[in-house]
Amino acid sequence: MKTEMLVDEAIEELQNKINDTAIIACSGGIDSSVAAVLAHRAVGSLLHCVYVDTGFMRKNESSEVTEMFTEMGIDLKVVNASKRFFSSLEGVTDPEEKRKIIGEQFIRVFEEEQKICGAKFLVQGTIAPDWIESGGGERDVIKSHHNVGGLPEDVDLDIVEPLREFYKDEVRAIARQLKIKSSERQPFPGPGLAVRVLGDLTESRVEACREACHIVETRIRESALAGECDLPWQYFAALLPVRSVGVHGDTRVHGETIVVRAVTSIDGMSAKYSPIPHKVLASISTEITNALKGQVNRVVYDITHKPPGTIEWE
Repeated sequence: MKTEMLVDEAIEELQNKINDTAIIACSGGIDSSVAAVLAHRAVGSLLHCVYVDTGFMRKNESSEVTEMFTEMGIDLKVVNASKRFFSSLEGVTDPEEKRKIIGEQFIRVFEEEQKICGAKFLVQGTIAPDWIESGGGERDVIKSHHNVGGLPEDVDLDIVEPLREFYKDEVRAIARQLKIKSSERQPFPGPGLAVRVLGDLTESRVEACREACHIVETRIRESALAGECDLPWQYFAALLPVRSVGVHGDTRVHGETIVVRAVTSIDGMSAKYSPIPHKVLASISTEITNALKGQVNRVVYDITHKPPGTIEWE
């Protein structure tokens, strides 16, 4: 009953705030999906849902997101902006700068979409940890989030954040109440693989991270289903600009490093590393180095809690 009341209150609040055309970025993640469904139920055809393919999405992400929204009866416009994002991030290695550029490019894409649909409101899936880590409420900035600290100051849209006061576990409960397919999907950062590829964001490095993430997600999910380990709250791979000597056949190579990260958490504000069995990690390592021969020759496992580390590396 409590979750039903939260849903009803959120829909009513959206109806009171949105009196004209609105637009929302739908990544397929739980936060934006919940915000989109709530807004769609509140204002119907006044809402325009847009999926921006930045080039930093997970493997098969675009097709899966499109299918999910089709099943929910919500029209979704797909905008391929990968060239634009890669171009704007060329040579940028500082993580804060990456996030701010991504935030700005998102808004620029939406300003263009706004001109097409005439939107006056921007609905965002911002949740409590986003603005807390971005320095909201007089807190220190931990990292900017593209839908909080990365927003340009000259945004010509009224921003509506229906999930702003909720934590991840509460958002999951609302998603289950709304029967959203992504309710149990693991979290995925707004900037996508751009913050899982440390250093230069070249297409080849991002593709390597995408493949490694897919391997990690697939193998850990299979191992959990087989009873070999508990399914972590979040599990992925990041590509580090750390080169080491390796051997492929009789050839000496200098490849980069993949770090595997898996954590347990309730709301994302704190987390503990997940004790993945060595057998599973060994299988992941072998598959990654075989799939990315010559590019990656070392795989390590991150056993850092949050705090002191954050869940994502950037």
